[in-house]
Formats: sequence, structure tokens, C-alpha cells
Amino acid sequence: MTTSLWIMLAIVLVLVSISAFFSGSETALTAVSRARLMSFEKNGDQRAGIVQRLIEQKDRLIGALLIGNNLVNILASSLATTTFLRLFGEAGVIYATIAMTIIVVIFGEVLPKSAAIARPDGFSLAVARPVSVMVALFGPLTRIVNWIVRRVLAMVGVSLESDASLLTAHEELRGAVEVLHREGALVNADRNRLGGLLDLHELEVSDVMIHRTGMRQVNADDGPAEIVRQILESPHTRLPVWRGHYDNIVGVIHAKDLLRALHDVDNDPAKVDILKICTPPWFVPETTTLQDQLNAFLRRKSHFAIVVDEYGEVEGLITLEDILEEIVGNIADEHDVDMQGVKIEADGSVIVDGQVPIRDLNRALDWNLPDEEAVTIAGLVIHETQTIPEERQAFTFFHKRFTVLKREKNRIAKLRIRPATVLVPPKKLGGHAAAAGASAPLPETDGDFDEDYDMFENEAVISADEADGSPGPEGLEDSADLPASDSEDSDDRRD
Repeated sequence: MTTSLWIMLAIVLVLVSISAFFSGSETALTAVSRARLMSFEKNGDQRAGIVQRLIEQKDRLIGALLIGNNLVNILASSLATTTFLRLFGEAGVIYATIAMTIIVVIFGEVLPKSAAIARPDGFSLAVARPVSVMVALFGPLTRIVNWIVRRVLAMVGVSLESDASLLTAHEELRGAVEVLHREGALVNADRNRLGGLLDLHELEVSDVMIHRTGMRQVNADDGPAEIVRQILESPHTRLPVWRGHYDNIVGVIHAKDLLRALHDVDNDPAKVDILKICTPPWFVPETTTLQDQLNAFLRRKSHFAIVVDEYGEVEGLITLEDILEEIVGNIADEHDVDMQGVKIEADGSVIVDGQVPIRDLNRALDWNLPDEEAVTIAGLVIHETQTIPEERQAFTFFHKRFTVLKREKNRIAKLRIRPATVLVPPKKLGGHAAAAGASAPLPETDGDFDEDYDMFENEAVISADEADGSPGPEGLEDSADLPASDSEDSDDRRD
């Protein structure tokens, strides 16, 4: 070969090297950790600041790198084709195509990108200055290209805003937490804490409040001795005080204030004026987000608020501890009962009070029951079945078997939950079960009152024939009732 051919081949190799530089830079600068860059910049590495500025103008960065990469690839292919034509004649086009495809794919794309993705931080710092020069050089051309791209996309109804992001910061953080947990870098407790923190701006007060049916209150018209007895026997330090009607909250009494008042009157309850030692109640709307409510608690230096609906009716109460428990999990003290309202049986089934929040159950048992349409586990069953089930009635959805153990008036008081033994294909199913592709609730007929009792204390196991709609076992009228079981005190109100 002549000297000119060697020079041409050398130029091709140089161009492929430049292509590798562009490819590796693109991968490294899009994969680099912003958190680590901030750390490097705080430690005095000026290159980290350059990388930060490049990332902030990502469309110009990507445009410049792609333009540069395509220019050198096209130029290298043209020179290689010319060289091979001189060496092999017309067959040189085929040889050049094969050779350049292999060289560009391996040495211009795969190899540099693999190296960059393995060490994105170091690679991005190393290329920061030369890439910033390239972005400046190709700046005018990049703007023209971006303008053309935006106009073409606008013609087909696609808008590219410079500050548009497919994911919010919260979604990106949540995704990162889930990835780290899946890879084993985060234990379940840490994932729950971080997830709870990210949920504060999405959850409302009504999602975590203590419903009014579970509130412990004091009647201001009771005798002083009775009021003192109720307050001192309560495991809570703050109690709402009502007069005339439960919705008429006239104050909030703190046990410590009561003790001071008793001390001042020589421990004579008859001399204590309860209303005088009460603090004014603070009412908050049920639609307030937990993030806003937490900030309000901190501003007011308060721990306790009464939740009302849009009509001003009392819906429940919320405390600072309720919100903190959404982040760190249950905060137990000497008066609390661990995971109140939930009992895990030896057979693996779980006995649950109907008012246990779905979020608490998911967190405690690592389940994934939906909580968008219902707050409590009883509410979930009612929502999915579109009825208030009778005792012993059983349903299967979300890969769980729900059996009503106790019903009080129009309220599900206690359920048993266990893994589903038979999954029924969704049939005309509304709510979450259809959306999630879960097994459908069993038909609300006499067939739901399963009589093939097994180890689950008179709870029946639905057979495959029943699941298909065939008649269930006979002898329904002679079946034994579930054993009566009083619901434990499941007052969830926390101080």
C-alpha cells in the first residue's frame, strides 16, 4: 500500500476513537449520579460543576454529542470506502461496509459505552472539559437541529418542553428506593420509612385519622369524679371533651393539666372545673395532606387536631404521632399493644379487626392490597363485593381469601385472611380486582357460605366446582356457626 493509504487508514482509526469518545461521554453523562456530583463539587472538584452545568442543558448536550458522533462516523465510513475501493475495486464497497460496521459497533459503541456505564462518575469527570468545548462549538448547529425537531414533532401533536419531565422527583426517588430494595441494598424497614416519607404529600388526613367511632371522648356534663376517672384510666394523654352531642367538641384536655389541677385542689375531683383546664379544639379539614398537616403541627407547636368534613361534622382526630408513624412505623410505648387488631394464627391465616388500616396491614405483613378506594380492611371487602357481607361469607380477590368472622350491625368487625386456595377468573368485576387482574369475588349466593369446614375453625374451603358456579356441598342449613368471638378493644387512637 502507498503512504497515502496508510494515512487514510490512520485517519479512520482516529475518527473511530473520536466516535468512541462521543459514545462513552453520552452514556457517562446521562448515567452519572447527581448526588455524587454535588459531593465532588463541595469537595472542590471543579469538573463536577462543569458536568452539572452540562446536565442542566441536556438537550444541547445530547444534540452536540450526537452531531459529533454522526459526523465522525460518516467521515470514517467515507474514507474507509474510498480506501477499500482503491485496494479491491468495486468489491471494496462491500468490504468497507462489513469492516466499518464491525469496527464502529465494537470499538465506537459497545466498548466505550460499557466502560462508561461501569464507571460513570469517573468517566464523566474525565470528559467534562472537552465535552463542554464540543457543546460550545456545536451550539449553533444544535439549536437549529432542536428547532427543526420541535417543529416536526409539533406537527404530529408532540410537545417537547425544555423543563418537561416524565417522572416527578418523588416518583424518581420512589423508583430508586424500590430498585435498591430489590437489589438487597435496602432492608424492608428502611424502604417503608422512605416510602412513608414520600407518601406524605399524597395522603390526606382522612387516610390516617382515627375515625370518630374509635375516638375516646369525655362528656363535660359527667360528674367531676367520673371525668377524672375516665381520663386517668385512658392510655392517652389527650382526650376530646364534648357537651350535648358527640359532634360538639368544646375542648381538649391533657392528662398533665388534669394532674396539676388536682394537685392545686388537694386531689379533690369535685373542685376541678374540667372546661377551665381544657385547651380550645383545633379543627382541620379531612382533605388536608399529611405534609401540610405536619407543617401545621410544627408551626402551632401542637400535637392534636379534630378532623371535620366539608359540612363541619366531626369525622375523627389526628395526632402528630399518627403522621410520624406513617414514616417510621408503629411507635409503641408502655400503653400500646403491638399491631393492635391483628393476630397471626399457627396455620398461617391472619385474624384482622375490620377497622385495621390497609396501609398498616401491608406494612406489617409485606402485602400489597390496594388502598386507593378504601382506608380499612373492612372497607376494602365492602368496596370489592359491593355489599355488606354476612358472617361466614367468603370472597377471593387479590390472591387472598377473606372470610367474615363477625359482623356488628352494618359493620364488618372481624375477618380471617389467608392465601387463596382457589383463584376464580374475573367475571364482571368492578373496582381494583378487575384492574389488577385478580381473582374475582365468589358469587354472593348461598354458595358463599362454605360448609366444607377444615382446620380454619369452621371456615370452609371453596371447591373448584363451586368456583365454576356448580352447586356447593349440601347440608347448608345444618352447618355450625362460627364460634362467637368478641372483638378485642381495637381503639387505635394514639397520643
